[in-house]
Amino acid sequence: MIRKRWWVTSRDRQFIYRLHKKGNSYGRCNQIADASIEIEKKIKELSEKELREKKLSLAKGTKYLLDFMFYAGILVTISLPFSLKYIGKYLEAVEEHYLPAVIIFAILGVLALLLVNELRKMFGTVLAENCFVPENVASLRRMGDLSFFIAAMSAVRCVVYLTIAMLVIILVFIIAGMFSKVLAMVFEEAVRYKEENDLTI
Repeated sequence: MIRKRWWVTSRDRQFIYRLHKKGNSYGRCNQIADASIEIEKKIKELSEKELREKKLSLAKGTKYLLDFMFYAGILVTISLPFSLKYIGKYLEAVEEHYLPAVIIFAILGVLALLLVNELRKMFGTVLAENCFVPENVASLRRMGDLSFFIAAMSAVRCVVYLTIAMLVIILVFIIAGMFSKVLAMVFEEAVRYKEENDLTI
């Protein structure tokens, strides 16, 4: 009859120690893996946060620039009778067509202010992180109309006295008007998809 030994030999102790060490190694590997996953998540969150902050800071800077342009444009438009009179001392064409120049430039100034104001509204939605809204579609359509009106008034101004710079301005605003109209259609589709997704959710 073989008796079972109840004591633990040195070889047994070494075997138990190796098993324990092996178990600890597996535990440490799991801990390292979990820690690396957490670190990766944190890095991703930080990078997304930094990217969003950069975008918002750029949008804020652009919004401040548009605000400055808007209020400066009001001052320039109001001061047109005086500024054109002063410019007329150095440019004969302005002096000869002073009244038509004041009327045309005043209309162009008002149209430009309305266009900049639509841009200000749109950047307000960018800062609110809610770009795809029907209001932006309407703003883009109005911006297209205003661009075409500016091009038309610039063409009228060319009838009074023609300059190469004014021909370039006409071309630029025709392209801007077409771009705004196309972008309005793109935004309209994006708004529709967004509303459908919101209803689905």
